[in-house]
Amino acid sequence: QVQLVESGGGLVQAGGSLRLSCKASGRAFYGMGWFRQAPGKEREFVAAISWDAAITNYADFVKGRFTISKDNAVNTVNLQMSSLKPEDTAVYYCAAKQTVRAMAFMTGYDYWGQGTQVTVSS
Repeated sequence: QVQLVESGGGLVQAGGSLRLSCKASGRAFYGMGWFRQAPGKEREFVAAISWDAAITNYADFVKGRFTISKDNAVNTVNLQMSSLKPEDTAVYYCAAKQTVRAMAFMTGYDYWGQGTQVTVSS
């Protein structure tokens, strides 16, 4: 059974940092990504990484602040978030797919985690 389990969310002050982790079990994936959804807004792409970390994609609004990484030994993808802003407040979702194509788009991701809340206070 395939499962994606996120952890690491929480409450942080603006300018602070958080590290999200997503552990995949059941199989390995070629592409893994992070998306987020704020209240009243559509889910949006944050970052993605290929299985060998050769490809990384970032949304413009997180470039220079967030870093995605992967630990294949434990089948985990991490999202290090720094210089957090109140507008980063959202539920963050991990997702996995069988290809490294189009990793910035929600369609094509086969599996999703349950989400983890990130709240940034001003």
